[in-house]
Amino acid sequence: MVEDEMREGEVRLDRDPAEMAPDAGLVFIGRVVTPWASRDDCPKNLRQARERAAAVAGARFWLQIDQPYRAGLAGLDAGQGVIALYWMHQARRDLIVQAPRHADQVKGTFALRSPVRPNPVALAAVRVLAIEPDAGRIEIDAIDCLDGTPLVDVKPWIEGVDVPPGA
Repeated sequence: MVEDEMREGEVRLDRDPAEMAPDAGLVFIGRVVTPWASRDDCPKNLRQARERAAAVAGARFWLQIDQPYRAGLAGLDAGQGVIALYWMHQARRDLIVQAPRHADQVKGTFALRSPVRPNPVALAAVRVLAIEPDAGRIEIDAIDCLDGTPLVDVKPWIEGVDVPPGA
């Protein structure tokens, strides 16, 4: 999609959030390392990322934590589930109603998992395959973002806590 392209039924915000003064500060704690070099290559969701990773020999994924934050990896173990929060830095931020190709009607941004949103924060529930705390490297099973995507946070996934009631 061309940056300013609009599909039928889409609604653009009056002001692009990328051009507004921030309400809070945010620092990136590292970067995500993936085999996806362009938006065209990148899978649309984590299910697709896992399927494609299984089909690509040698495909590896990891969260590279910057030096000042590596002490925060203490207690994280291989085999554990974690939630990775990352900043979709190439996503547009100005649409509040979207016309996704996979749906037959327009939907509000908050009803979609699209990276196009006022704050392009994405999340992935992933499995830790290996961890090298001194190197700041958390190898994970897969993720659906571009190589070099800024990492916002890593949180443990807790069974029984991180599942909606009735799921």
